[in-house]
Amino acid sequence: MAQPRYTRIDNRRPSSNYCSTVTVVVFVALCLVGIWMMTSSSVGPAQNVDEVSLDNKDGIKKQMTPPAEDGNGQKFDGASGETPNEDKKGDDDASLPKEDESSSKQDNQEEKKKESTPSSETKSETEGGGDKKDDSTSENGGGGDSDEKKDLKDNPDEENPDTNEKQTKPETEDNESGEDGENQKQFESDNSEKKSSDDEKETKTGNEDTETKTEKENTEANVDVQVEQEGQPKNETSGDLSPPGAQLELLNETTAQNGSFSTQATESKNEKEAQKGAGDKLDYKWAICNTTAGPDYIPCLDNVQAIRSLPSTKHYEHRERHCPDTPPTCLVPLPEGYKRPIEWPKSREKIWYTNVPHTKLAEYKGHQNWVKVTGEYLTFPGGGTQFKHGALHYIDFIQESVPAIAWGNRSRVVLDVGCGVASFGGFLFDRDVITMSLAPKDEHEAQVQFALERGIPAISAVMGTTRLPFPGRVFDIVHCARCRVPWHIEGGKLLLELNRVLRPGGFFVWSATPVYQKKTEDVEIWKAMSELIKKMCWELVSINKDTINGVGVATYRKPTSNECYTNRSEQQPPICADSDDPNASWKVPLQACMHTAPEDKTQRGSQWPEQWPARLEKPPFWLSSSQTGVYGKAAPEDFSADYEHWKRVVTKSYLKGLGINWASVRNVMDMRAVYGGFAAALRDLKVWVMNVVPIDSPDTLAIIYERGLFGIYHDWCESFSTYPRSYDLLHADHLFSKLKQRCNLTAVIAEVDRVLRPEGKLIVRDDAETIQQVESMVKAMKWEVRMTYSKDKEGLLSVQKSFWRPNEVETLTYAIA
Repeated sequence: MAQPRYTRIDNRRPSSNYCSTVTVVVFVALCLVGIWMMTSSSVGPAQNVDEVSLDNKDGIKKQMTPPAEDGNGQKFDGASGETPNEDKKGDDDASLPKEDESSSKQDNQEEKKKESTPSSETKSETEGGGDKKDDSTSENGGGGDSDEKKDLKDNPDEENPDTNEKQTKPETEDNESGEDGENQKQFESDNSEKKSSDDEKETKTGNEDTETKTEKENTEANVDVQVEQEGQPKNETSGDLSPPGAQLELLNETTAQNGSFSTQATESKNEKEAQKGAGDKLDYKWAICNTTAGPDYIPCLDNVQAIRSLPSTKHYEHRERHCPDTPPTCLVPLPEGYKRPIEWPKSREKIWYTNVPHTKLAEYKGHQNWVKVTGEYLTFPGGGTQFKHGALHYIDFIQESVPAIAWGNRSRVVLDVGCGVASFGGFLFDRDVITMSLAPKDEHEAQVQFALERGIPAISAVMGTTRLPFPGRVFDIVHCARCRVPWHIEGGKLLLELNRVLRPGGFFVWSATPVYQKKTEDVEIWKAMSELIKKMCWELVSINKDTINGVGVATYRKPTSNECYTNRSEQQPPICADSDDPNASWKVPLQACMHTAPEDKTQRGSQWPEQWPARLEKPPFWLSSSQTGVYGKAAPEDFSADYEHWKRVVTKSYLKGLGINWASVRNVMDMRAVYGGFAAALRDLKVWVMNVVPIDSPDTLAIIYERGLFGIYHDWCESFSTYPRSYDLLHADHLFSKLKQRCNLTAVIAEVDRVLRPEGKLIVRDDAETIQQVESMVKAMKWEVRMTYSKDKEGLLSVQKSFWRPNEVETLTYAIA
């Protein structure tokens, strides 16, 4: 009978020279793996989990994943630590069936080993030399780069990496020869002696035939694969976590706690198991919302019952927000045939018809080149009512008329009122300009929905009876292309609202028919507007006609001083009272008055911000060191520390460790922005970020605008003014734990589901209890948990929304026409 080509670890097989050789090979392989694991865990001083690069995932894996017992090969406790294997969690890998993951990992490990390790002798020599050097460095407490030195300085408890190393060393079961654990101890006490022993063993294995050598390499590869497979917990760790709450520690780059990785891994394991057990007891039931609006349901704009009871609609009250008393906890259905949206920049030209199946706008505005139905697509020729022959030409014509506009340098943040399908804002991206486009949800069906599906910023809003949800003096330019807003009526109340949000020295670009047509109505409007604008002290800088598009453009400039206001013969419109705060805008009624320009040179608005992009990184000039920032430092220092924090989080964690394919991300919302640091850190990606400042958070929205970003005020106990399926990624940093103190958290998560696109991502940073609640809710919606982690009562959760919709139906009577 032929001799079998494998060996048992317990050596219970017939003895032979060949088998003895194979036994030696297997033993050496196990020793080498043990040595490799120990050397990987002893390189440099202990690092802060919050700061460690996710590229160095092998190093963390060996420190945080101790072996539990020895069986047929080495067996590891898969839940004993948070093993960051972020590359495995990418979008492409995530789509692999579970049964293919093991073989895929093994193939990758074997291929990597063949490429990087031509022979076991070379590997042993390389590791031996490197390990010895690193050990001596660790013992002296001086290993690592400058960041690691800073970690040690800020965390004196980490200054003895040897202590941490000893604590993280696992106590392994004795193998059959009883030498593996002994070699690990010997490695610490005498590295050079161990290396000599290794060299002798390598000499023995050098006489093996080719087939035996191949078997040895496969054995090593299999052990490596087993380390990754069995040592990988169900939920991975992040490379950077927020410390508790919104405290100063949020910005501290060295937040590692005392104790070893093994101790922390055990605590994390117990905490996760406790949370999992508690979460399983929570039974969340979801239902589909039955409303007249169907897949396009916006709770605060489709409250039919409230709209019917309005005493008047003369001021577009029916287009304003009317939120239900109890926010809905049901889920909005998907349009039939919904597909993954086309990626930017192709989406600017065309979108799937099935995703926004509306033809009314194409029929009504087709001759004006807004949108056309082209087979299975809705296409956007790049024009609009005022620029049928291309938005870029129109944009360049504006700058040629007024060179001081300087798109992408002096002018960075634009408000486009009555935006249509937002082609103006969509093409301003080519000039490094971001545009807040707004239009009502009205008879021009789904215009804002078209914009968002195209990957262009937009919100559903109307110039009605209340202020726009923006601070005063924040937009560099306000644009209106045939927006049909009656600016001049009722004392110019609506135009005065634009005056509130426009920076001193900013421009109002108006290209409506009264500028260039001679119809009776247009002539009357032009005359009334001219009189009003003169009283408002706006200067007519330019009025030119674009011969290609056949439209005229009038450009006005807001004054930078109060001289004109005081010299007016008639104080109309009146100056607002001193008690009137121009930044107060959440559900504040409009008033027909003007706010004066700031005279104090240290006040915001007294001078123009830095040119773009310098304004992104530099603290605004009006942030004083005498002011205390959100996190407790002096305001300018707080601003800079926040920016550095988010650059580190995005670079080391979000871009690599959360399983997100950022090429598929375009529309992003930061649900609780502070200084806009998260959005600023994403600047180099082809994304735009809607920075939302909750109404009960510190009012920092003006700072966000000052640095060349944009955002909006909002109360998350209510629905957001956007269509369903608007965003690719939502980011919530310590938001939900605050909301659940005054809101129905289930309704908030239902709103998250409404706003997020299928296959969109949600990143949550919050306390562990809230993370557990949110995770339970989204699991009930069949979302995929890409990563979850908790440490010191803080947690991080990354999930991906699915296409799943429940079978149960909940009828919302107030939303039925």
